[in-house]
Amino acid sequence: MSIKIGILGCGWLGLPLAKSLIEGQHTVYGTTTSDSKIKDLQKATITPFIIDLSENGIIGDINSFLAELELLIINVPPKLRSGPMESYIKKMHHLYHKIKNTTLDRIIFISSTSVYGDVAGQVTEDSPTRPKTESGRQLLAAENIFLNDVLLHTTIIRFGGLIGPSRHPVTYLAGKTNLNNGNDPVNLIHLNDCIGIIKMAINGKWKNKVVNGVYPHHPTKETYYTSEAIKRGLLPPSYTQDSEKIGNKSIESKYLNVKTYPFNTSIVG
Repeated sequence: MSIKIGILGCGWLGLPLAKSLIEGQHTVYGTTTSDSKIKDLQKATITPFIIDLSENGIIGDINSFLAELELLIINVPPKLRSGPMESYIKKMHHLYHKIKNTTLDRIIFISSTSVYGDVAGQVTEDSPTRPKTESGRQLLAAENIFLNDVLLHTTIIRFGGLIGPSRHPVTYLAGKTNLNNGNDPVNLIHLNDCIGIIKMAINGKWKNKVVNGVYPHHPTKETYYTSEAIKRGLLPPSYTQDSEKIGNKSIESKYLNVKTYPFNTSIVG
């Protein structure tokens, strides 16, 4: 069934997601913060809007963007590591109040497994959230803005580390020395499966759910990044050996297991 879908943030994930949804006969409205990317959206037959969320308000015609939507995918990361520090929570509050002025009641919020914090052992959607980073804390608070509204049907998707075209953490780790936590498991997911899980959420009309999106294979960081570096002709990173270190979190999805989501792209290149 074709519906009108808005994607707030047509970047590395949002743009290919939009193209895939259009192939599925959905009508897609997409946003960017850059004038230069408008033509890219138009070329993909996405109805484009320039929208910029600020802690002081929303720049751009957010009302027209939201007006006809049947589902909104919020794909805007906090980005607290670069540029002036702004409150992601305030940005999401501004967006929430704009949504409440419309008839829109279906939300998919793209979040991160960083909300679980530095815990050991297996982590599922039932595990407690104890974020350690400011980004993780603000993401968790933003999730709850939408989840706590019983009139909104919200799905939170917490993705692990994102990999795919032109994006892989080994490119940043190559050649580094004395890295810690080499025995910790990796928690990654390929772009193709991110799109697949989001589409499954759309078609399944999941409501008020929290879903972990992580590929169910967790080699150690040392094993995985050494192998991936060699494949790319890069100098492998080296890790310190700490025999007393307890392995970090291994993230699984009970919900995707129940739904039997077929992961289709391995994290092994």
